[in-house]
Amino acid sequence: MRRRLVVTYLLLLCMVLLALAIPLAVTVASRETDRAVADRLADATRFASLAAPAVRSGELDAVTDELRRYQELYGIGTMLVDQDQRVLSVFGSRPADPAGAIRGALAGHQVGSPETLWPWTTEPLVVAVPVSDGGAVLGVVLTVSPTDRNRRAVLVVWLVLALVGAIAVAACLTTAHRLAGWVLRPVTRLDAAAHEIAAGDSAARVQPGLGPPELRRLSASFNEMADAVAEAMERQRSFVAHASHQLRNPLTVLRLRIEDLGGGLDDEELRADHEIALEETDRLADVLDGLLALARAERGQQRVEVVDAVSLARNRVQAWRPLTERREIELVAVLPDERLPARMVATALDQALDALIDNALKFTPAGGKVEVEVAARDGGAEVTVRDTGPGMTEEQRRRATERFWRAPDAQNVDGAGLGLSIVAVLVEASGGRFALAPAATGGLAATIWFTS
Repeated sequence: MRRRLVVTYLLLLCMVLLALAIPLAVTVASRETDRAVADRLADATRFASLAAPAVRSGELDAVTDELRRYQELYGIGTMLVDQDQRVLSVFGSRPADPAGAIRGALAGHQVGSPETLWPWTTEPLVVAVPVSDGGAVLGVVLTVSPTDRNRRAVLVVWLVLALVGAIAVAACLTTAHRLAGWVLRPVTRLDAAAHEIAAGDSAARVQPGLGPPELRRLSASFNEMADAVAEAMERQRSFVAHASHQLRNPLTVLRLRIEDLGGGLDDEELRADHEIALEETDRLADVLDGLLALARAERGQQRVEVVDAVSLARNRVQAWRPLTERREIELVAVLPDERLPARMVATALDQALDALIDNALKFTPAGGKVEVEVAARDGGAEVTVRDTGPGMTEEQRRRATERFWRAPDAQNVDGAGLGLSIVAVLVEASGGRFALAPAATGGLAATIWFTS
């Protein structure tokens, strides 16, 4: 752990140094570039003002003499081009491909290339200025400057920055070793108890009254926290078991009464509805099992099962179809012919599909369409529910899985704002993925993915 702490200190220092040094290094290169470009632009602008009457009259001797003396004195290449891109004079080196700079200057812009003089670049600094007279561009004055001195100046500053950073890292390494030892000494005595509790032994405690006052207070607080967590977990387990037992009794009575009602039904359609009602009571019992599975998931004891995503999606679409028909909404299932296994906690896909279909129906107007698609993707089963409702903004999609959150335009819609939160919890407990995105139909596409 000492090594990790030292690495953390060094990493933080390096991040700070990089956050400071990189912008500073870029600023130094940009400043040197701006200075060189400004200097060359001033020279090129002066030559352009001299060249304007000469290009118009065709008497170029005076301006070419100026350009030649400039090149001989400073070693900076010059080029004079007319508006037809014909070279009128050239002294010294010329760029490998001046066409781009010339076209930019003929368009009335001052052009400088490259944009930044990095130490590793070798190309010269090319500056092009339009030769204008009365608003008309008559030609271009182009200068080609060597950048060795500028790049050396940037490199020297960068080396100084690197040297300062290396000294800071060395000093931090020495300080970090001492600081890590000072920080870890009071924590070492808690290490054994913390590992035992993490391994599942909720009865593990730290022997009180040992070490300096800070350590004794920390040990007492640790023991109090462990007692509170153990008590809360026990209350939670008792509540889940009690609630499950209490809910199963009225559910069993309800199912028996529904079964008794089925004996007096003669109409085929009513019998079909009666069968669906029985199936829904069975599914509610499965939901209770799923709640128990989620409670176990928090302790790493969840029961994972493999189900046929195609068959399960077909059943849920069939169960929701009567409601969609009453609301005049088309519910479509796009399912493959073969089975598609998916690993998940018990009833995860059932509950997720119910929540997603219910959410889609709430926001899809009459005459709209809700589509449930199952497909094999990325080595698993992908289930997507699309609707033709108003959809969500990017910010709304980001916050949609927050518990009790409701969109501003959905305050009058039935619901508690828990549907998508439950889906996210179920999918996460199953080791899957859950995403919301705009649908091609204009509404919302909710996609869940489980491994096969």
